[in-house]
Amino acid sequence: MANAPKLALHTIPPECTVSTEAIESSSNGGSMARKRYQKGFVYLDGDKWKGRYREDQITGEGTKRIRREVILGCKREMTKPLAERRMEVVLAGINGLDYRPRRVATFAEFIEGWKTQMLTTQKPSSVRAVRSHLKCYIVPELGNIRLDQLGVENQQAFITRMPERATKKTVSRKTVVNVLGTLSTILTTARNWGYNCEQINLDRLRLPARGMKYEAPSFTPDQLQRILAIAEEPWRTMFCILTLDGLRAGEVLGLKWGDIDFDRSLLHIRRTAWYGKIQTAKSEASETVLPIPSLLLTMLKNYEVNWKPNGAGFLFVTRNGRPPSSNKVVEYHLWTILDALGIPRCGLHAFRHAHTSLLLDSGATPKVVQRQLRHSDARTTLEIYGHVVGDAHREAVEKVASRLDAIGRQPTTVN
Repeated sequence: MANAPKLALHTIPPECTVSTEAIESSSNGGSMARKRYQKGFVYLDGDKWKGRYREDQITGEGTKRIRREVILGCKREMTKPLAERRMEVVLAGINGLDYRPRRVATFAEFIEGWKTQMLTTQKPSSVRAVRSHLKCYIVPELGNIRLDQLGVENQQAFITRMPERATKKTVSRKTVVNVLGTLSTILTTARNWGYNCEQINLDRLRLPARGMKYEAPSFTPDQLQRILAIAEEPWRTMFCILTLDGLRAGEVLGLKWGDIDFDRSLLHIRRTAWYGKIQTAKSEASETVLPIPSLLLTMLKNYEVNWKPNGAGFLFVTRNGRPPSSNKVVEYHLWTILDALGIPRCGLHAFRHAHTSLLLDSGATPKVVQRQLRHSDARTTLEIYGHVVGDAHREAVEKVASRLDAIGRQPTTVN
């Protein structure tokens, strides 16, 4: 019997390597051949299954192959075959035909280019918030860390150390979420630009506990009457618009006469003013048309008679022809009135809260309130204004109590 040909057995090494020629070719700008298939190396380290593999990274000096390590799970939760299957998922992208090595840089190196290219497309108010987050929290803590090292562990450490960077040595949950939102936007852009980094996933991070909710400042109907009775123009008309149509401060400051349709009693929200600069409305839902009550329409017609024209047609301007800053309106005009009336100081948003309360008192449905306040999601309306208890709400509860009036009587002695 003729001897059968022997089959050559090929084994896959636990850790794949790449030839020096391939690395040098990629470093010099040549085409990079697809690397050999990686199976990785799965091993037990204490009570955790870990996986080890290699990955190409593009640096300023060219392409380098580095060794990476990943935790696959706990020994009590999975067997080695299951850990190996999870390792296959980890390596799926690297073993894919379309795999390309990703770039590496420190956060500080990347952020300079990001600011140049991305902040120019943002609204001034957004730019100010982003710059504040970068200066106060993100760059001081993460500037020297490479993007590929910003995994869940370093993200959590960043959250834990945020209070150390704060002036009052404490930060609210809302501040943490806002800063993480900025960081997430930056890392998403880095990923899209080909950098090696991990995204922010709030489900894997532990955030500060929710603080006590407080009732936002608002004016009662009596306080509104007293404020409007002594307010002088143009602030009286401004406060009336805020009260009767529930606009945000920036929206009323950005109003032009062309936004008012006197024939159909409609108010168009098209822009906002922020520190004298004009920008788009807060959201697409904010850019809409609101009905103008007849009382407000009459006030606007009277205001137009004595209005001093300006080139852009704004309803409210300073001597330089630009809309005033909301903080100046509050500090030099609203607070003066509140102090004179003995009403606690607050901002222009208190008029919007008062408008919401009046809507609820009038029996407006949640859908109508959402439409008037121009929230994209009804849940936003409920979360922000859920604390507002209108007279109609209170009367409904009183009716329930009146059905059980025996509760308030003295208990009857039973012999």
